[in-house]
This record gives sequence, structure tokens and C-alpha cells, in this order.
Amino acid sequence: MSSKVYSSAREALAGQIKDGMTIMSGGFGLCGIPDVLIEAVRDSGAKNLTVISNNAGVDGAGLGILLETKQIAKMISSYVGENKLFAQQFLSGELHLEFNPQGTLAERIRAGGAGIPAFFTKTGVGTVIAEGKEVREFDGETYVMERGLFADISLVHAWKADKEGNLVFRKTARNFNPMMATASRMTIVQCEHLVEVGEIDGDAIHTPGIFVKRIVHVPNAAKRIEQRTTRPKAA
Repeated sequence: MSSKVYSSAREALAGQIKDGMTIMSGGFGLCGIPDVLIEAVRDSGAKNLTVISNNAGVDGAGLGILLETKQIAKMISSYVGENKLFAQQFLSGELHLEFNPQGTLAERIRAGGAGIPAFFTKTGVGTVIAEGKEVREFDGETYVMERGLFADISLVHAWKADKEGNLVFRKTARNFNPMMATASRMTIVQCEHLVEVGEIDGDAIHTPGIFVKRIVHVPNAAKRIEQRTTRPKAA
């Protein structure tokens, strides 16, 4: 069996990224984002991409670098308030946005990975979120139908991986990354720690390697602060 481990992000993405693809990108804010893989997408030059991610990075970092090159045509997101370029492109009509309540976005991704094409939720009933969608009553309560999400490629950041792709996520980086790893045709992972098969306790594995196709070891991953908040030093 061929190795899942690749020497670089560019090599891992070689021949896989094409114009018009749908890509999932994990993480929460700037925590747990697959930044090295995102840079490789930029370098591929692929255009007209649909990107599914909780947020769009910030100006100059994360998915923000793909907005700079105008490689993203559509975002399916929950929170985009930290990126001025995103707002400019959206308001000018350059970028299409499919907005989701955060819990709904997470469940749409989980459903896609589980092979569930659609589900009903009370979130968004009676608001613009429900416009154009099927609404149905269950046990006297009104629900709106949401579709599961499935991508061509998922870009994931893990804290630890073994060479078969069994993954462990750390703290906030566990948001969105595990479910995205299950919800695409090809999952490509950048990991901070790469170990031999068997070195991860089976009970500690968050995502089994069956979902992972390619792995890149990124031992010195950037740990950016999204909003630096300080207070005066005590006298």
C-alpha cells in the first residue's frame, strides 16, 4: 500500500485542485486552520472555488489569502466579521455568500459525512434563513429543511496523526476539523506531530484513518492570535 505521507503541501495537493471545486477548510477563527494547505491552494492558481468554512480567516491570513487572489467565488460560512476584504467583495457582488447559523453549518457538514442528504431544524424558522426552503410541521412545531454538505476536498489541521491518518485534535482546533474530515471525496491533513502507527491510543483517536487520504507534517505550525486583547501592566 502506498504511503499517505507527502513531503510538502504542494505535493499533497498536486493534481487534485481544479477550477470550480468545492473545498472544506477546518478550524475556528484562526485556531486549527490548515494554513499551509491553504497556501498550497493559492499557489495552485485554481479559480472559481466554493469554500465551506466557519469563517473566512482574516485579512492576510488563512482563507483571507485566497480572497486576495480572488480565487474564491462563493463562501458557505457562519461568521465572517473579522475580514474587511470579505465584506468589500461581498458588498460589491464579487463574492457570493451562503450564510448559515453556526450550529446548522456544523450539522450540515456532519450530515454530509454521514450520508444524510437533508434534515429538519427549528433554527432559522420565520427568518430569512428559511426563505426558499421547505418548511414542515412535526408534533406541532415548525421546522426548516437544510441540506447536508459534501465537498471535493477537505483541508484539515490536526494536532497529531499517525502514518495511517488516525487523527487527534487539540482543544478549539477540534471545532469543524473532525466533521470536515468525513465529508469529502479526499481529505488532506496537515499535522503538528507525526508518529508511527500504534503510537496513538485507540481510545484517543478522534478521526479514524479510513477518512484520510494524504498527510503533510507541519511541525512548526503558526499559532496566530485573532484579536489581541491586553490590559495595562499592574503598577
